[in-house]
Amino acid sequence: MNPIKTRRDGAILEVTLDRPKANAIDLATSRIMGQIFAKFRDDPELRVAILTATGEKFFCPGWDLKAAAEGDAVDGDYGVGGFGGLQELRDLNKPVIAAVNGIACGGGLELALSTDMILAAEHATFALPEIRSGTVADAASVKLPKRIPYHIAMELLLTGRWFDAEEAHRWGLVNEILPADQLMDRAWELARLIASGPPLVFAAIKEIVRESEDAKFQDMMNRITKRKLTSVDVLYASEDQLEGARAFAEKREPVWKGK
Repeated sequence: MNPIKTRRDGAILEVTLDRPKANAIDLATSRIMGQIFAKFRDDPELRVAILTATGEKFFCPGWDLKAAAEGDAVDGDYGVGGFGGLQELRDLNKPVIAAVNGIACGGGLELALSTDMILAAEHATFALPEIRSGTVADAASVKLPKRIPYHIAMELLLTGRWFDAEEAHRWGLVNEILPADQLMDRAWELARLIASGPPLVFAAIKEIVRESEDAKFQDMMNRITKRKLTSVDVLYASEDQLEGARAFAEKREPVWKGK
């Protein structure tokens, strides 16, 4: 049975974890996810992805400890993109939305942190419990203190305590909280809105955000204005750049072609 289901509708790709009972990720599943997200990245017809999971209890608890006990090495080959296919996927300049339908802990929360927006069902819960098993939530240790207040991030990392969707929203970790039966409808509504927008601009936004993470403001602005970023260079020389200006002048909706 394939542990990952995909659904394609126009410019949107839905990727669903389907590994009963908990949607945990082993090495084989991670490699499949990497292949899927790499193809999403490289397909010019696809503009937005949604990441979710089957069931109502688990989004993803992260690493499959049962598989590890049977020989999957924690430092094994996760495939292109690293764990879950997203955390280290290079040049992913397309938006990804996480629709968290239940428990997201450990690597599952880290996977959600690898997306650009997080929607959560009302009953979703979160944690980074690695501390209790004597290991480190490595990706979360890098990302979380940059996303939410430092002292809150450190508390969550150092205690491994659980927190609910309301608290996640309060700290800005989650964009929206929804009734479970409305989660996917809202994810698709948001995906369609983004898919209708200018893909070259979105690519530029993602590359700028990624490249500026450890850069000084003026250094980054110099790279942008001198067109030293691939996506920015493509955007400034594109038909879409002209189309945006023309549509504004003609008081009509722009028609984006992604070129």
